[in-house]
Amino acid sequence: MTEHEQTRQAKEGTAQDPASALVTRRATPAARAAVLFLHGGRADSRARSRPWQLAAVRMRPFVRAVAREVPDDILLGEVRYRLRGWNGSAADTLKDVHRALSELTRLAGDVPVVLVGHSMGGRAALRAAEAAQVRGVLALAPWCPPGEPVEHLRGKLIVVLHGDRDRVTDPGASLAFVERARAAGARADAVVMPEGDHAMLRRSGTWHRTTASAVADMLSTG
Repeated sequence: MTEHEQTRQAKEGTAQDPASALVTRRATPAARAAVLFLHGGRADSRARSRPWQLAAVRMRPFVRAVAREVPDDILLGEVRYRLRGWNGSAADTLKDVHRALSELTRLAGDVPVVLVGHSMGGRAALRAAEAAQVRGVLALAPWCPPGEPVEHLRGKLIVVLHGDRDRVTDPGASLAFVERARAAGARADAVVMPEGDHAMLRRSGTWHRTTASAVADMLSTG
């Protein structure tokens, strides 16, 4: 595929195809890496996921912050979910992430990927780190139920940001997850965001800057 064809596909095909799991937010003709953003959702819901829903809109400032921080040869995209819910053993969100990663490979080749996920999207990002092309995960206030697997995170870069005033997902569970991931061989760390809530609205600028800096560090780490 030529550079012109890559650019055209990114702008006209992947970004507009309603059946695609990958929505390109910043295309580049010869990407050396990619960042994919995964918004939150619900534990159980078979309602359709829509781009104007609050969970999706909430991630847009994070996309803009990362775009300002990382070089232009980094492709930026979002994962489009079919349904709003994780839905138990069906793990519908995770299936969409795997679809998006496959589409990304077809679009940009076998480039390293950093996943940025919030809440349910954080859980999906941490699970999807089993994929070889995923270099690292930045999980924002992730949903980390007891017993979440960590063995597949060996050698991966993992950063968790969680507000100490979160009443939706448990910051203590995130800290425990990071400890387990580190014991399994992940290069994992956690940052507690003072006065941070689940919606990441309190001290939002700090959330955005910290995210952008962490993603840039992951991309520069071999």
